[in-house]
Amino acid sequence: MKTRAHAAKVLFEVVEQGASLSAVLPAAQQQLAAKDRALLQELCFGSLRWLSRLEAIAAALMSKPLKGKYRTLHYLLLVGIYQLLYTRIPPHAALSETVSACRLLKGDTFRGMLNGVLRNVQRQAEALQLRVDEQETSRFAHPKWLLQRLKAAYPGQYTAILDANNQRPPLWLRVNRRHHDRASYLALLAAQEIDVAGEDPGSEGLCLAQPCEVSQLPGFAEGWVSVQDGAAQQAARLLDPQPGDWVLDACAAPGGKTAHLLERQPALAGLVALDSDAKRLARVHDNLQRLQLTAQVICGDAARPQAWWNGPDFDRILLDAPCSATGVIRRHPDIKWLRRNEDIAELVTLQGKILDALWCKLKPGGTLLYATCSVLPDENCEQIKAFVARTPDAQLVALPQDGGVDRPGWQLLPGEGNMDGFYYAKLIKR
Repeated sequence: MKTRAHAAKVLFEVVEQGASLSAVLPAAQQQLAAKDRALLQELCFGSLRWLSRLEAIAAALMSKPLKGKYRTLHYLLLVGIYQLLYTRIPPHAALSETVSACRLLKGDTFRGMLNGVLRNVQRQAEALQLRVDEQETSRFAHPKWLLQRLKAAYPGQYTAILDANNQRPPLWLRVNRRHHDRASYLALLAAQEIDVAGEDPGSEGLCLAQPCEVSQLPGFAEGWVSVQDGAAQQAARLLDPQPGDWVLDACAAPGGKTAHLLERQPALAGLVALDSDAKRLARVHDNLQRLQLTAQVICGDAARPQAWWNGPDFDRILLDAPCSATGVIRRHPDIKWLRRNEDIAELVTLQGKILDALWCKLKPGGTLLYATCSVLPDENCEQIKAFVARTPDAQLVALPQDGGVDRPGWQLLPGEGNMDGFYYAKLIKR
């Protein structure tokens, strides 16, 4: 009962008030017993993953929506529908716990209404789902603007992208080559009876068959391994820092790529980890400390390097640009409901400003790797085409998986190789 009430409050804050799930969920989990925290996460992530589909089913069974001070009860209803359609929670338990939570949300008078709607969902589940799935926005549980953008950019692949976005994400590990190679760490996992579903031959990545708590991973506290998606692990390999290089990791928080660069190349002249968010930089410090690595961590605006850097120009720059994060929706389903269509143009402008500014801090002959966790061409191949067109000394390096003249760079789509959606473009300064 208490868990369902907290889930309804979290959904209300995310959808109605625009808070990120990562900001509100931990506080809600702290108010629950340890055994209930995983259930709360499942209810929140799952309900957000299928939000517009749940909304459509609720609307089909109600004459008018719950509004005003009872709006939280609307999200409690969605939590109930989610349990009935997408979880193995026994229907009687899902019904009773959800209806009982009305009292905690000061909506006792609505118990009968919620009970009736949920019982109708239980009785009419198949017919209701067929009905709402006639609309793509509810069938795929994506906002209309994003669905249209994906359909325009990937007419033959957009349904696969949408389906991948609605899957639970796998757990990828990055083996710290300063401690173990991949084969020896595989042996450690096998000794703990932790199964591996796949490996990435181009990086230090291992994908587990089933996610687990990091405390179960051999040597996690000692820095032997980190959690990082396989797509994000490509950055260090593509940038390929060499001994004696000065490296900038721009927009570095939470520090996974910073650490990976240092793990792969311990003989750098220096590495600067930059981010404009002081709170998120705390995560960079935490990661470096656990892995026993050293970097110069700076809080600053990547679009104004003159304000935070008077050292030598950089041999290599990793620009993990601010983006729509449309490639990592399976990990952050709230992105679908927090992001707006008009955000994309603003992000494209910001990315261009940062590219221009950091290019001035790159040595002649140096390498800049542009990266986003987006799948939208505006932020990726179109951004790079525009940059190369206006920058005479920028030379695009064709990657093995390059999309060609029309779509330069490497676009990974969500689910490819069981990885997140990611984009990379590699540029040399003539």
